[in-house]
Amino acid sequence: MKTKAVRLYGAMDMRLEEFELPKTGRDEVLIRVVTDSLCASTYKAVKQGSAHKRVPPDIAEKPIIIGHELCGEILEVGEDIKDKWKVGQKIVIQPALKLESGYDPGYSYQYVGGSATYALVPSIVMERGCLIPYEGDSFFAGSLVESLGCVLRGFKGFYHTDYSNYVRTDGAKKGGKLAILGGAGPMGIGAVELAIGYAGVSQVVVTDLSNERLAWAASKCTPEFAAEHGCELTYMNTSDVEDAVKALRDISDGGFDDVFVMVPVPALFTMAEEICREDGCVNFFAGPAVHNMQGSLNLYRVHYDGIHVVGTAGSIPEDTVDTIHLIEKGKVATGAIVSHILGLGAVADSILAMEKPSGAKKVCYTGIDIPLVAIDDLEKLGETDELYRELAEIVKRNGGLWCAEAEKYLLENGPKI
Repeated sequence: MKTKAVRLYGAMDMRLEEFELPKTGRDEVLIRVVTDSLCASTYKAVKQGSAHKRVPPDIAEKPIIIGHELCGEILEVGEDIKDKWKVGQKIVIQPALKLESGYDPGYSYQYVGGSATYALVPSIVMERGCLIPYEGDSFFAGSLVESLGCVLRGFKGFYHTDYSNYVRTDGAKKGGKLAILGGAGPMGIGAVELAIGYAGVSQVVVTDLSNERLAWAASKCTPEFAAEHGCELTYMNTSDVEDAVKALRDISDGGFDDVFVMVPVPALFTMAEEICREDGCVNFFAGPAVHNMQGSLNLYRVHYDGIHVVGTAGSIPEDTVDTIHLIEKGKVATGAIVSHILGLGAVADSILAMEKPSGAKKVCYTGIDIPLVAIDDLEKLGETDELYRELAEIVKRNGGLWCAEAEKYLLENGPKI
């Protein structure tokens, strides 16, 4: 089976190539990759090459396929595992195998990754419980499972303590107040969706320094939608206020129970502690690109106010399964997280452009040949292109969000790579 894939040969050296996959082994699975959501973690791996802890040292000779947020369907099942997997079954891959080597799909393997038309899933993925059945109505939502699963793990990572008996309760505080600092990007929007559909908090405040990003986020996940589900949602540009800490304390009536830090900026970490109420919990969710990032917090508050600090990175198969269930039950509006669509030929340039973040999630349809296209630009592009005109009309009927109906039309009518 031949595949087309974007492979990494070294730092900043990505190549779209066609090559032959090995024959499917007795304990392996051949899949057709339909979608892969681009992730900033891939940009970090591309930028660092073999200096990245997940990327092998010999990629110049054995290039790896990039992309780890994939969704697809099974084409062939090895003889020894036919009782467990079926041809035609839709699947997602949980890329965090938790191996001693640190190697994971999308970072470390020659024949499995999301930026490919076809991929060969090695036995270790099944052995670790990381090939997971998926029954959602769209492939793109399946590609968002990994990133949403990471945010879900972040919610699970929060904790609170009853200091009368030191009993600890895991998870964001039910009915509590949540701040998402630097949260107008894709992971922040995912956190808003999960705050409403999963965590059951009463208030969410999202901060950013860009009115444009905040306006986009507010148009996709609206305060009106949140209010319908019993949550007060506010978007705030903290650069527009003289004292951001005071403004955040005021809007939360004294402070937040839980705080996500979505950008690896030490000052935001300090702010997070300052806006916590007693027994508040800070999740430094953002992954720094440097290995020695120092931050500060008031240790007096850690001791006397019981401020907790955690950090969650990635997710586990349990989170993937839980996220799939939330998506299948309609608890998360996955279309709100998608800002762009693209084909496989546009992956490399789109990854490099992540040096300057823009939009939310960019979903690649690996078998389709289209450039990077913003969902909000479909109507304008449709003035001269029938494909985009039809997609624009479908998206408009679905509240301006990318959706299963639009995906189906694209897969049936889009130009093939």
